[in-house]
Amino acid sequence: MRNARVKDVRSISALVRRAYDDLPAYTQGEIRGQINNFPEGCFVALLDDEMVGYCASMQLPEPVAFADHNWDEISGNGYGSRHDPNGDWLYGYEMCVDPKVRGVRIGRRLYEERRALAEERDLNGIVFGGRMPHYKRNKRKVDGPQDYLDQVLAGKLHDPVLRFQLANGFEPERVFENYLPEDKRSEGNAVMMVWRNPYAEQDQPAKKRLPRGVEAVRVATCQLQARAVADYEEFMRAIEYFVDVASDYESDFIVFPEMFTLMLLSFEKKELSPVEAIERLSEYTPRLKADISDFAMRYNINIIAGSHPTMMDDGDIHNVAYVCLRDGSVHEQEKIHPTPNERYWWNIKGGDSIDVIQTDCGPIGVQICYDSEFPELSRRLADEGARIIFVPFCTDSRQGYLRVRYCAQARAIENQCYVVLSGNVGNLPNVANMDIQYAQSCILTPCDFPFARDGIAAEASENVETLTISDINLADLSWARAEGTVRNLADRRFDLYRIEWDDSKTHTARPKPRREPIGTHSAGGG
Repeated sequence: MRNARVKDVRSISALVRRAYDDLPAYTQGEIRGQINNFPEGCFVALLDDEMVGYCASMQLPEPVAFADHNWDEISGNGYGSRHDPNGDWLYGYEMCVDPKVRGVRIGRRLYEERRALAEERDLNGIVFGGRMPHYKRNKRKVDGPQDYLDQVLAGKLHDPVLRFQLANGFEPERVFENYLPEDKRSEGNAVMMVWRNPYAEQDQPAKKRLPRGVEAVRVATCQLQARAVADYEEFMRAIEYFVDVASDYESDFIVFPEMFTLMLLSFEKKELSPVEAIERLSEYTPRLKADISDFAMRYNINIIAGSHPTMMDDGDIHNVAYVCLRDGSVHEQEKIHPTPNERYWWNIKGGDSIDVIQTDCGPIGVQICYDSEFPELSRRLADEGARIIFVPFCTDSRQGYLRVRYCAQARAIENQCYVVLSGNVGNLPNVANMDIQYAQSCILTPCDFPFARDGIAAEASENVETLTISDINLADLSWARAEGTVRNLADRRFDLYRIEWDDSKTHTARPKPRREPIGTHSAGGG
């Protein structure tokens, strides 16, 4: 048996996913969010390389940690997104141990890791809401949860969780009612348990500031010119050229536009109908994934391969972004919201889930064009730890482009993250879907002191083929989230609102009206 502090998110994420079925009340996304938002405060206990215990913690200022609250609002809806690097208390918001190995002091060892972290960071102590699972069975013997706690303290009643926490040096502060309604055995009640760090000067105010470190990532966005090609190989040579150039500049990422593979229709012997064209493009999916993944490994760069229409197992066509990482892995992110044009002309269906993708530069998110106009999706990605969101887009007019651009800038501000846009330019006379294109690809930032004056790290010239490259500092995001002029993520009112995501796979999308949209048979128009 040994404990392991989570230091490498990539190496532990697969382990977390394997053990998910044994962990109650969580989705994989929430677990990833906890690890991504505060990796130093997440611990796992390993037994023969299998995870048998897990706990999550975050730093909070004393006024927040000790105020009345419930589990949802204090934990940021389970993602640990309220973590404040300048907080003076460690708040524990999850602890679970595999029932098969209880009794071998795994919980005690996880608590020891928490205490060691609090001492290492010179925090005032640890606080959390502790369960009282025997409350329901003893409800008739007591006069409410406070009386139950008093009787447990007096030794008149036994509660295994409370006794365990008391034995580990925690003291009860007060009772929280309706702390976690899902905890039926405790009837939603919890006890605020506190451990005070004996090495901290409790009467001295915390004097902590998050250092402005450097965590540089180089990002390239390709504004791609639509061109007629003779065959698939010529198309891939054009893509490889930009991958090669971005690699020469030692970029960590390159992103291509939405539907960038429409050029493959230019060498068809006849102009296809929209539905025929999409089905034809889908036939290239296996070759495209294999070749882009090969580029990523050979040129040592992470590639967000725009998006490409793909036929799913059930016969539906989805608009899918393939993310090929330089470690050889290939990830997929479907477009959640097809535009009216995509639905009407191409019969494209929307995907069912959006999650961060783990890379060697940290977790990232991908939102295809129209998806960037739905703020709930970006907020979910930010809660899961994404600090860069890539937005491949395809817009035919300036109005369509500006819808994507303005929304992407808003997403960067409200989620305190970077947003990278990549669009198509030019036209293909024999491809109805590429009649006209408008784009000005860019790399957008939050609007605060560490960033560019106008919130633009870099942008391309309008409607010309080019590669735009910029260095971005992820550490600036951490600083802004903790000490910025505004702190959009930390200042959310979890007591008033939250986002609930349906993780079931039984979605039935409501049918949309089959009215012909305005404009050409274009990819979407933002």
